[in-house]
Amino acid sequence: MPKKTNVKKVLVIGSGPIIIGQAAEFDYAGTQACRALKEENLEVVLVNSNPATIMTDVNIADRVYVEPLNSEFLESIIRKERPDSLLATLGGQVGLNLAMDLYEKGILAEYNVELLGTQIESIKRAEDRELFKETMEKINQPIPESAIVETVRAAKEFANKVGFPLIVRPAYTLGGTGGGIADNEEELDEIVNRGLKYSLIGQALIERSVAGWKEIEYEVIRDADDNCITICNMENLDPVGVHTGDSIVVAPCQTLNDREVQMLRTASIDIVRELGVQGGCNVQFALDPDSERYIVIEVNPRVSRSSALASKATGYPIAKVASKIAVGYTLDEIQNAVTKKTTACFEPALDYVVLKIPRWPFDKFVSADRTLGTQMKATGEVMSIERSMEAAMLKSVRSLEIGLTHLEVPEFKLLTDEEIFAKIEDVNDERFFVIAEAFRRGKALEDIHQITKIDRFFLRKVHNIVDMEKLIKTEPMTEELMRKAKKMGFADVTIGEYIGKAALEVRAMRKAWGIVPTYKMVDTCAAEFEAHTPYYYSTYATEDEVVVSDKKKVVVLGSGPIRIGQGVEFDYCSVHSVWALKELGYETIIINNNPETVSTDFDTSDRLYFEPLTLEDVLNIIEKEKPEGVIVQFGGQTAINLAGPLDKCGVKILGSSVDSIDSAEDRERFDELLTTVNIPRPQGYTVFDITGALKAAKDVGYPVMVRPSYVLGGRAMEIVYSDDELRHYMTNAVKASKEHPVLVDHYLMGTEVEVDAICDGVDVLIPGIMEHIERAGVHSGDSIAVYPPRSLSEQVIKTIIDYTNKLALGLVVHGMINIQFIVRDNQVYVIEVNPRSSRTVPFLSKVTGIAMVNVATKAAMGISIREQGLKPGLGFFPDYYAVKAPVFSFNKMSDVDITLGPEMKSTGEVMAIDYQYSRALYKACIASGINIPNEGAILITVADMDKPEAAEIATGFADLGYEIIATGGTANFLQEKGIKVTVATKLSEGTPNILDDIKQGRIAMVINTLTHGRDVARDGFQIRRSTVEHAIPCLTSIDTARELQHVMSAMRRRRMVSIIALQDLAWEG
Repeated sequence: MPKKTNVKKVLVIGSGPIIIGQAAEFDYAGTQACRALKEENLEVVLVNSNPATIMTDVNIADRVYVEPLNSEFLESIIRKERPDSLLATLGGQVGLNLAMDLYEKGILAEYNVELLGTQIESIKRAEDRELFKETMEKINQPIPESAIVETVRAAKEFANKVGFPLIVRPAYTLGGTGGGIADNEEELDEIVNRGLKYSLIGQALIERSVAGWKEIEYEVIRDADDNCITICNMENLDPVGVHTGDSIVVAPCQTLNDREVQMLRTASIDIVRELGVQGGCNVQFALDPDSERYIVIEVNPRVSRSSALASKATGYPIAKVASKIAVGYTLDEIQNAVTKKTTACFEPALDYVVLKIPRWPFDKFVSADRTLGTQMKATGEVMSIERSMEAAMLKSVRSLEIGLTHLEVPEFKLLTDEEIFAKIEDVNDERFFVIAEAFRRGKALEDIHQITKIDRFFLRKVHNIVDMEKLIKTEPMTEELMRKAKKMGFADVTIGEYIGKAALEVRAMRKAWGIVPTYKMVDTCAAEFEAHTPYYYSTYATEDEVVVSDKKKVVVLGSGPIRIGQGVEFDYCSVHSVWALKELGYETIIINNNPETVSTDFDTSDRLYFEPLTLEDVLNIIEKEKPEGVIVQFGGQTAINLAGPLDKCGVKILGSSVDSIDSAEDRERFDELLTTVNIPRPQGYTVFDITGALKAAKDVGYPVMVRPSYVLGGRAMEIVYSDDELRHYMTNAVKASKEHPVLVDHYLMGTEVEVDAICDGVDVLIPGIMEHIERAGVHSGDSIAVYPPRSLSEQVIKTIIDYTNKLALGLVVHGMINIQFIVRDNQVYVIEVNPRSSRTVPFLSKVTGIAMVNVATKAAMGISIREQGLKPGLGFFPDYYAVKAPVFSFNKMSDVDITLGPEMKSTGEVMAIDYQYSRALYKACIASGINIPNEGAILITVADMDKPEAAEIATGFADLGYEIIATGGTANFLQEKGIKVTVATKLSEGTPNILDDIKQGRIAMVINTLTHGRDVARDGFQIRRSTVEHAIPCLTSIDTARELQHVMSAMRRRRMVSIIALQDLAWEG
């Protein structure tokens, strides 16, 4: 049936900030959906709290609300906008839960809003564990023995009946939050206790574990006429027991026979039909490797992480098709946008293999538990396309950006055979690297299969890679061997290491033999029809499917997988850069490997190459396409790191030159520049060893900030207070050397201020200045930023403008520059300069109304700021306040300390806007998941140096009627100041102590700052971790606590909920 006639105005719910378990795949799905709805001439109202996305751009929807995602705010928006319908299946679990909430509270009925796509009944039958069980039993689909529990006692009774191991899955959660596998009663107790707290309805499913079976997923799409097709099937390399978001996944399935594929396909379609899903749906199965028994694990009646993968793997735009189905179309009426000939009713065909590897944050959280289980831990993922599984695997390893170019970890070379063989048992992120190392040491394939339960087929693929390594190391290099190695996906660097040549020499050698990659297209139909918007992957074959055009073209480098320190913000910048280049008449080429993003969508750039961002892979494409140059300033540190090597190979870098980049990143050259233009910075030195570090620290005076040079997101940065701590840092945190120096700077306590500016070589445009709430020392990505600044004097602002101009012109920037300042006693110091776009660009673009990436791209291409019709200098400050707040995923990572410091820990961000500063900050806190209590007890335990400030804050909270609880020293100090305090028992003082108070819910919020020196903090560490496990807000910075206290007193007198669309932002209040 054609479009529904009663649908005119649609409300789309986005998925909010990026957290572990819910990354950029919903930005890509939501953007695609909004565009599909606008094609149908519908008015689109979008709500999403995440400013870093393309989706929240004013041109994607007619009305964009960047507001907290909860039913209160949504009701206000519905009341104001009066949409006639709601689309919730594109906002991930967040969108789904919100739709359920609005339905249960009767808000949808009250305002007469129709739910489009999958209906409430269907959502309930898939999400509610009890109803799901009934539905599966009705259509005879096997599910594991299970029980639904709401208490720990009920869980133990079930355990006595069926025995261990058991899987615990809380209802209505995402990424397996709060779940886990219990092998004994003690673990069951802990997991169920935690799981019930995280479940929306205090319910968990406990089921018998089928760990060790194959995990298979089907991506299915169905319309209201009951047309139903499977888009793609996928197989996890890890057996059941590892969350699918943490598994390496291959598409299509590799180890199933035809009967098994058909059996599961039929089952998926039966399930989706019975549930009545309209749109995309993901079905997960466990299949017994030794028989044809299978069970249904779970069903997600929404667009999911797997649908992003399935979309990019097949070229079939699932989110777009799902949106068209939601407004009433059937599959046979929707055109396939890639072929423009077939309809969306065609099942895609794959003539290649696709592999996805997750990107984990363990490089940031060194102390985290690396074990992979049913609770997801990855922040992002990479995908690669190839003609063989071996090549796809090696391509993915290169894409991960974890410092490896091959299935080989140098550190493992130091371990004995026994140690390596013992490691095979560990289910963690290094498992496949360990298996490869075990094969190198002669371990039998069958032994590894018995230990890991990984299918022999996958193990053989790893074995093939190891066999090829031996050949390269022992045989003389011939044209035939080179061809075989390249076909299997070996990088030039790797081959070079084995034969003792540099990567570029290997490159010259294979080019002389005529061994260059060919590019094949992804077209949804295995070349049965001609494709109009193809994208490409490289392989070493004979025929090349790329037709190179003679238009002028530019390559934009993407930013690779999403990780802490480099999130979806950089994808936003890459996409905007492509749009700007199209305006200038260039043909655009994107190189990226992240399946979750808008940049890798089929219709973003003129050409998309799904490839690793390494020198070899990028050079191959450049030699094929011969572009005018490459833009590196929008792909984060990934792209910047490629600038130098590409430049050396004679590739033109557009925008700021490699020399500019180097003079900002090289300590000594940067110091020279600062001296020339007379800008102060905290005193510091570059050192290469421990003695140098101690001497430098003595000279500048403690506390000092130490960090390795050339990093992103403050990796391994610390503030150190004594010689002993410095020695500890230099031996444990970094390996300092001549090539990798360490920077030692005096640590200045002051207000941190951040500026993003655009320079065309002559003029500098400063869209805005942001001020951080947390004092310097908290990483800028983890602090709350406010625009326009509130506490800076006119004199300071003038100085900042002056310094920004001098730096941008001094570094000869063409395009973006990001500068961080510290303001102390009205003195301005520079702490860091990055000649690239930063993570605050999307936020600033949205709140200043200046399309910064567009302007910067044009400036990089030689069009001046004035020619673009803009006036250089600082933009006017508006009458509203915008607040950007960080979002953390600590509940997914046990053993990680949540204290904020110079090392970045947040995975995403939210934004809030209001004409009242306190309300903007309040909304930002709500949106970021800090549930500020309106009453109750606040626990305060702080370091000695923070006690005077804590006293003021405690007084403020006490005046608002909160009970103040404190321990030992803090309690004494507060009592002396005349504050009424309840004294709590420290952990070392017996029970019941603070931890028991937190467990039993007697404490509503915690303010806790670090005592200096690492080991003292164990007491504090346990308190901080338990606030995470029990979902209580915990503030680790005195500045955040102070602001919150001011806000709470201001909000007592005001209406909490107020909303504003980005399109309505006015410059006069």
